[in-house]
Amino acid sequence: MHATQQLHDLGQSLWLDNITRALLDSGTLARYLDELTITGLTSNPTIFDQAIKNSTDYDRDIRAKLQAGKSGEALFFELALADITRAADIFRPIFERTAGVDGWVSLEVSPLLAYDTQTTIRVAKDLFARAERPNLFIKIPGTPEGLPAVEEAIFAGVPVNVTLLFSPAHYMAAAAAYLRGIERRIVAGLNPNVGSVASVFISRWDGAVAGRVPAALTNKLGIAIGQQTYQAYCELLASPRYRRVMNAGARPQRLLLASTGTKDPKASDYLYIHALGAPLTVNTIPEATLKAFGNHGVVGTPMAADGGDCAAVLALFEQAGIEVAALAAKLQSDGAASFVSSWNELMAVILAKSATLGEAG
Repeated sequence: MHATQQLHDLGQSLWLDNITRALLDSGTLARYLDELTITGLTSNPTIFDQAIKNSTDYDRDIRAKLQAGKSGEALFFELALADITRAADIFRPIFERTAGVDGWVSLEVSPLLAYDTQTTIRVAKDLFARAERPNLFIKIPGTPEGLPAVEEAIFAGVPVNVTLLFSPAHYMAAAAAYLRGIERRIVAGLNPNVGSVASVFISRWDGAVAGRVPAALTNKLGIAIGQQTYQAYCELLASPRYRRVMNAGARPQRLLLASTGTKDPKASDYLYIHALGAPLTVNTIPEATLKAFGNHGVVGTPMAADGGDCAAVLALFEQAGIEVAALAAKLQSDGAASFVSSWNELMAVILAKSATLGEAG
């Protein structure tokens, strides 16, 4: 039995953190469902940038949309929605079989909106409506300006993947925004079953402190943050407030472990997958990491609901001069800036291809 199936049996969903037209056209994505127990998919601007830049798979579509008068961001979202809706249809049987717990795909609003609440709300509603797929998450960053948009989107019935979270405090803020949206739906007499996940980024923690801590702490900060966040998640799910909304028909907003590809070439190529397994969670996993884990991975001991030794490990990082709370804020800010950079590169690729294909057309 593949380790991916064992992890699924443990109760953790594995989602592929990648989408390309080649994955769809070749049948590879469908094969990953059967062979590697993938039950969902996530995307981001960097993924689309690489997919469009490094292939000709989108050229015919770009040319057709140029002729229809599309350009720039509007053209990109038509390309992205075409891929995302195809993926959503592939995962739809899983979505139906699990009554909406699994089988989701994710599409991100423009990273330029990370600090623009009102436009984020409008765009999230628009993208979800245009996709016409119930198993689509709209990714909204968990920045202070993004969280009100999360609440409003949930209240409007738009499923949300809250992204760019880096700490238990970030997670709790995102969960509170989700709960406010659900509670407002209950008061309004609306169906409180609106899907959501809260995505906490893991590997960037270890990249941020590489070379700044004792060797014994190498590649341990991300795992400790994941464990500490899982502890906060378990405690919140057991709280009276959460139980009230679930009693009214809401589903838990699942904790999603993101950015779980190993960055350190000296470390295990499935380091974070091994360490962060737990029931009622999701791990969105890069394609190379998925293949490695499926080929030779070993499922680790499930994360402890009480956080295990994470408090002791985090104390060692503080003693080494790492201010964890301040670093979380920096990682979120840097992450937002990184996605903006990828978005700008993506728009430049769209512009360059549009110019070339427009002339050729």
